[in-house]
Amino acid sequence: MKMPLLLAISALMTINPAAANPPDAERKPFTVTTPFGASRQDDYYWMRDDERQDPAVLGYLEAENAYANELLAPLKPVQEKLYGEIVARIKQDDSSVPFRDHGWWYYSRYEAGKDYPVYARRKDGQGVDAISIQAANEAGDFAAEQVLLDVNELAAGKDYFSVGDYEVSPDNSLLAWAEDAVGRRQYTIRFRNLATGEVYPDTITGVSPNLVWADDNRTLFYVENDPETLLTVRVKKHVLGTPAEQDQLVYEEEDDSFYMGIGRTRDDKYITIGLDSTVSSEVRYAPAADPREFRVLAPRQRDVEYDADHHGGRWVIRTNADGATNFKLVTAPSDATSRKQWQDWLPHDPEVFIEEYELFDGFTAVGERSGGLERVRILRADGSQQYVSADEPAYSMGLSVNSEPDTQWLRYGYTSLTTPATTYELNVATGERRQLKQQPVPGYDPSRYATERVWVEARDGVRIPVSLVYRKGFRKNGTAALFQYAYGSYGISMDPGFNGPVVSLLDRGVVYAIAHIRGGQEMGRTWYEHGKLLEKQNTFNDFVDVTRALVAQGYAAPGRVAAMGGSAGGLLMGAVANQAPQDYKVMVAQVPFVDVVTTMLDPTIPLTTNEYDEWGNPEQQEYYEYMLKYSPYDNVAAQAYPAMFVGTGLWDSQVQYWEPAKWVARLRDLNTGSAPVVFRTNMDAGHGGKSGRFRRFREQAEYYAFVLDQLGVAEEP
Repeated sequence: MKMPLLLAISALMTINPAAANPPDAERKPFTVTTPFGASRQDDYYWMRDDERQDPAVLGYLEAENAYANELLAPLKPVQEKLYGEIVARIKQDDSSVPFRDHGWWYYSRYEAGKDYPVYARRKDGQGVDAISIQAANEAGDFAAEQVLLDVNELAAGKDYFSVGDYEVSPDNSLLAWAEDAVGRRQYTIRFRNLATGEVYPDTITGVSPNLVWADDNRTLFYVENDPETLLTVRVKKHVLGTPAEQDQLVYEEEDDSFYMGIGRTRDDKYITIGLDSTVSSEVRYAPAADPREFRVLAPRQRDVEYDADHHGGRWVIRTNADGATNFKLVTAPSDATSRKQWQDWLPHDPEVFIEEYELFDGFTAVGERSGGLERVRILRADGSQQYVSADEPAYSMGLSVNSEPDTQWLRYGYTSLTTPATTYELNVATGERRQLKQQPVPGYDPSRYATERVWVEARDGVRIPVSLVYRKGFRKNGTAALFQYAYGSYGISMDPGFNGPVVSLLDRGVVYAIAHIRGGQEMGRTWYEHGKLLEKQNTFNDFVDVTRALVAQGYAAPGRVAAMGGSAGGLLMGAVANQAPQDYKVMVAQVPFVDVVTTMLDPTIPLTTNEYDEWGNPEQQEYYEYMLKYSPYDNVAAQAYPAMFVGTGLWDSQVQYWEPAKWVARLRDLNTGSAPVVFRTNMDAGHGGKSGRFRRFREQAEYYAFVLDQLGVAEEP
């Protein structure tokens, strides 16, 4: 006899919340005040420890980890099975598509069973190209290879390790790289002689992973971080062989709402300093051959954003100036210092968002968004143009690594929820297209899966695009489980790209959905503008409305919906959990930004001042009151919450660990339901989780097992 659906679901449950007692964090009253006199009580403010050394705080985090271990112990077999499936879809000795630069072909590769990449290069020559190098790597022929960095060796014996950036000097003789052994994104720069392998004693600490060599092959430009806020505050230059304390200050930014980065232009003629806030930009430039004085390309102005590159004797600038909400392209002479010198080239289109561009000798490639999807437009020197084609209803497409401008071949990437990441190159003169590589996914057959794009009408009448994927044979009869993901902040678009671990969900009958909600930029710049500041509630409404529509249309059963978001997407999870807990069976919030008001009131916390134009400045009463209405931590209520899996990293520099810690403590105080709340802290990791390509999949397998258990999904595919 067939069991009723809900009975069948409950029969699959293996977690028993009564089997363990969750930690009961001590309350210590603390008043958080604002400059205009408002105040709030925060009983868990004591959990903030900037040094990460307080025994009481560490003890609480360890107690939560112990509780998580006990609660999830019955799911260990499922975790191991999921981990095995996920790792089995990874080609362990894979390598990237090589690209040519200054007479060498560069790539990264992995060795079987190892967590970290090897960065290497091969000398250009007769018969040497991307395809032949990939074939040699596939065959294990590394005789002609020069290893730049073996990150496995550098990471040996360390709990965390990451190489954030590396740069080879213009004469190909020296390597500079930035490494992080903590996970807090405070990097250390080191140097190596590529001919001898010697590592020089020069060491520069407390920097961002952003490096640029000058033409003299001895001078390196880098960006120094503020040690407390971690903001990028100073550009300095280091001359190899001299003490770092003597490094010369090149530029210092006094406005702490700006981020800073450095680069070289397309034609290698200039070194640039890029300064960006949420609503304003500025570019400074100096000749790479003699970078002593940096000139301003165009002075910063509020609500005017721009980025610039130089090629063909002119600047090409992407900007939203003069009402170009979706951005336009303009040009300027090489000695430009003012917007008055800008000339429109590719005009603004209210239906097309210009996202990126790449300059070549005979054409320009433009990455755009239209109708919620990406496309690549080719602009030829003769004025003609064409679009790169796509074959699926929901996909992601964008410019790939195009390291040299003197070519007819354009590289671009293509992927979808069913198509693994693929790198193509297109000859813009002949139309010939060739596939350079598709991400190998052992055991995966794309013909077994289907993807579609649907539109959902939000409560205010705006149509929200949603990308879906499921295993073929799925029936839209209202019985399936749904796993819905979104982000919805900073204008960052969550495009429908292939996700190997998700296949384990699909094979168990789960429908996977990406909700392209406001706050991202999938539908153009206004999509972002209507999902931030005093319109942030649209982000949360969109997510909930998508869920309700998908359930109403039969994609899922009402009691079988999971939701997930991370970082600012964790804020989304926290707000939705407070506002619509009944719509979700289980939620995953990774490194969640949940204590919005307290964090934004404290300018000493990394990233706070940079983001007043994203969330609002709560020192102003209007923004304070609005943020207070949705801040997850402040709105935890006496109600039944979904099952929750909350993850954080002790050394997270972007969302401090104490935000989710406090949130979970308050959830434990007020939650009237019986669904489990799991809080997992990685004691040796930062915002991106543990380092290494396999370790993070163990974390993913853990919360996947938790989600599947709560949804009542069978353990076997």
